Amino acid sequence: MSDFKAIDALLESAPDPAPLPPAAERRSLREDVGLSRAQVARALGVSPSTLGGWESSRDPSGEARERYAYFLRQAQEKISARTAVAEAPAPEAEPAPSPAPEADGDEDQAELAEPRPCVLCGQPARFEVAGYPQHLDPAECTAAVTTTPAAPAPTPTAEAPAAEEPPAPRRRPAQRGAGGGVRVAPVGRRVQPADAPDPISTAVTEALAKHSGDIEAATKALVKRAIPDAMALLDHTRKGGRYDVVAHPWLPDILHKQSARGSDEIWEARPKWTRPELPPGAHEVTALDINGAYLSALKTWLPLGKLEHATGSHHDRRRSGFYLITPPEWEHGAVLPNPLGSRDEPGPVWIGEPTLRQLLRLADKYHLCDPPEIHESWTSGATETLLEKFRITLRDARDKAIADGDEVTLEYVKAMYSKFVSTLGESNFNREIYRTDWMHLIRSQAFANLWMKAYRAYDEGLTVVRAMGTDELHVIGDWRAVFPEGRSVADVKVKDVYTVGADEET
Repeated sequence: MSDFKAIDALLESAPDPAPLPPAAERRSLREDVGLSRAQVARALGVSPSTLGGWESSRDPSGEARERYAYFLRQAQEKISARTAVAEAPAPEAEPAPSPAPEADGDEDQAELAEPRPCVLCGQPARFEVAGYPQHLDPAECTAAVTTTPAAPAPTPTAEAPAAEEPPAPRRRPAQRGAGGGVRVAPVGRRVQPADAPDPISTAVTEALAKHSGDIEAATKALVKRAIPDAMALLDHTRKGGRYDVVAHPWLPDILHKQSARGSDEIWEARPKWTRPELPPGAHEVTALDINGAYLSALKTWLPLGKLEHATGSHHDRRRSGFYLITPPEWEHGAVLPNPLGSRDEPGPVWIGEPTLRQLLRLADKYHLCDPPEIHESWTSGATETLLEKFRITLRDARDKAIADGDEVTLEYVKAMYSKFVSTLGESNFNREIYRTDWMHLIRSQAFANLWMKAYRAYDEGLTVVRAMGTDELHVIGDWRAVFPEGRSVADVKVKDVYTVGADEET
């Protein structure tokens, strides 16, 4: 019996976790009180991505749960009080217009020492009701949400008594296409000031100052912090985005490692190809380096919601995910790499969206192979521009650093986008976001981009000798007539020049 008493005592001492509303309501509560995800995350001592996970599917634990539950309770109380005040009918107007609203002596109503933003319209208010700043005159709130001046009210006369004041309207964002009013941007989509600080240049400036201008030390420090800085930049560039980034979504078994040191079931189509035979004689080969391969690959179709399973051969271009296919035969291995990569095992294989789209394009547009046979899929509604602001910010910073000869910023930016991609999976170096699905899709897009450059070289008359990884293409011929040379993302640069073969004896 003593064992049972010990268990009872243990259960009695166990704390009850603070109750939380359903995940679907948490974001609404935050937005209804007018707070951004970054503001709330800062107050709770967590990252915006972590808070995003709490607002979508996951629950916090321990002290973090207590703090988050307190915030949600207070937000709910604030919203309830605001709604009660907004829906209360305004008092009837006096026969003669009053020069200014005055406190009526109610104990819940008081004059403020300094004006504070009204909870209904956000404009300065001189009074508070039930502890919340508010305009006592409904007309002042009405003026805050319209730019079209109202027609002056007729002066009350004996024949026309003063009209009764309508209840104070609840402030709502102007509807799209509505005229005569100020467009009120929803929380999270507010226009940023033109002089908003650039997080990349700010980080570089601070690092150089901290290390007394030592370029090597500053670069080392910036590269070391590249992962958390990339995540902060992602949150910064997602302000105003139409879709939330779910940091730790549910993923099907095909995206989980089969063992601790094993891999999952996704084949990324990494090229590792060398032309089997060259024409007789000596040939000068140029090894080209493709600039910013992973940076360019951030523009790809990424799933937004939970991946859903389907069977059959249908491909919906509005969705993205992974497909079990039987690959088509590839008959051009003597001159071009297989777009599916160097795969030894025959039979069906799971591939990502970029690889499937490329195979379909090569079948339908270029007639280089048959379409792959799709057996089943895991997909979700998708967009190609989810990381577009993130990509453009990094690209512009990279281009500016190259133009300015700023190697510190250049190495920092390179580390940010390369480490962002490499740690998107379940990495111990980046626990803020686990998007194994995105990692595979971005990598597959980089491999598909390299393959298309190889095809372009072949189509323009160059001899393709080798294609490796994401950024290495070896060719014979006048490559400058095909590819622009330079350091920008759209350019290529020379990595090596060497000779293969030998001149025939005369």
